[in-house]
Amino acid sequence: MGIVTSQSFKNTVSTYLGFGIGALNTLFLYTYFISDVYYGLVAFILSTANIVMPLMAFGAHNTIIKFYSTFKTKNSLNSFLTLMLFLPLAMIIPIGFIGCFTYEAIGELLSQKNEIVKGYVWYIFVSALAMAYFEVFFAWSKTQLQTVFGNFMKEVFHRVGVMLLLFAVYFEWLDVEQFVVGVVWVYIIRMIIMKLYAFTIKFPVLKFYRIEGLGAILKYASLIIIAGSVATIILDIDSFMLGMYIPIQEVAYYGVAIYIATVIVVPSRSMQQILQPLTAQYLNDKNKVALNDLYVRSSQTLFIIGGFIFLIIIININTLYLLIPKEFSGGLLVVFLVGIAKLYDCLMGCNNVVLFNSDYYRMVLLFGVILTVLTIFLNILFIPMFGINGSAFATFLAVCVYNTIKIYFVKVKFNMMPFNKDTAKVLGLIVLSVLLFYFWEFPFHPIINIALKSILATILYVLIILRMNVSEDISVVIKKYLRFLN
Repeated sequence: MGIVTSQSFKNTVSTYLGFGIGALNTLFLYTYFISDVYYGLVAFILSTANIVMPLMAFGAHNTIIKFYSTFKTKNSLNSFLTLMLFLPLAMIIPIGFIGCFTYEAIGELLSQKNEIVKGYVWYIFVSALAMAYFEVFFAWSKTQLQTVFGNFMKEVFHRVGVMLLLFAVYFEWLDVEQFVVGVVWVYIIRMIIMKLYAFTIKFPVLKFYRIEGLGAILKYASLIIIAGSVATIILDIDSFMLGMYIPIQEVAYYGVAIYIATVIVVPSRSMQQILQPLTAQYLNDKNKVALNDLYVRSSQTLFIIGGFIFLIIIININTLYLLIPKEFSGGLLVVFLVGIAKLYDCLMGCNNVVLFNSDYYRMVLLFGVILTVLTIFLNILFIPMFGINGSAFATFLAVCVYNTIKIYFVKVKFNMMPFNKDTAKVLGLIVLSVLLFYFWEFPFHPIINIALKSILATILYVLIILRMNVSEDISVVIKKYLRFLN
């Protein structure tokens, strides 16, 4: 776990930096500098682009990771990488042509509830294209076990760009229309920079030799589109469907709550960057012992860290909502439900990576299609009845069902489980800590209250985790920093 721990730590730092900037944008700059209508519009554009992105990438970013280590000669490897560079165009070009001829129809469909959306359909296409090729170039660098710069670009760059644009609106250097255009350009520039970096660590050599196993590669790429779409749909279909059913400003309110809950999976997002190539390598080498160890230890580490973040968020959520405009404070239940779902994601460890890089990915795709239908149905059912809370409940149910199926499937096919008796100890600690601190409020300014409760909860949580010794990796890190403080 040495390279995993090292790069995961660096990735976690950059990811939290990005989320910190994102929190400033989401909780304060967006809410004070532009109207909730345009805030909701930006959230709708980016959520819809995220849904379309896996289709435009044609699975190339996942396919690079899975098959890279199987090519042993330079010619075959270069031919494979050449294919991966051009493969997304097989989707992007047809989608672009279809969009040209059906623009009006698509605009009418997306703007049934919110007329403002109609003029921004092309923004969705361009954003999705930039996101797709960014993921391809990021995967290119992952194959060289270089994830730190790419993770910085993925988590920090665009948030800094948006922050600068928001200040430009505040100082009246840009109007809101120009701001929306600027957001799209931020994603385009991010893609270009990622491309330049990826090509500096491994410059492409265009080769068009016959690729052994081409049929299997294309089949995997085609089917993994569904897998990538499933994961993205579960994350973003709620914001998309809210825009179809309720006023678009409520998408902004929902987006604030979702952003708060998403902080829980920051460590998971960071660790996954280096877990992907390692897991693919263990699977290709049939190293079952190393794979099982990676599975269990990644689950333990992420659950402990994710549980701590969940604790800090939940015990401070009421106070946090006092710091932002009142209309944004209706997402308490959203934070709680989606927070639990994100915590379950942490418990999964490298489950997703194992499945997507194994020979069983076809069955997972089937589960994913069923779940996608379930997710859409639940949103259709609950959004009209409960609004943003209904969408959060739909997401919660969908994630729980999907994750449970995947854990069971890995158990059956690989005889591996991500958790053990120590997992129950950590769960008990999280529950008891929430009950202890949630109802405890200090009579001070909200910021002071958040700081005091967070410090007390952190001391208790860290000391108990250290005492229980439920994760060797976590204990080593804690002891290291305690020695540093001494």
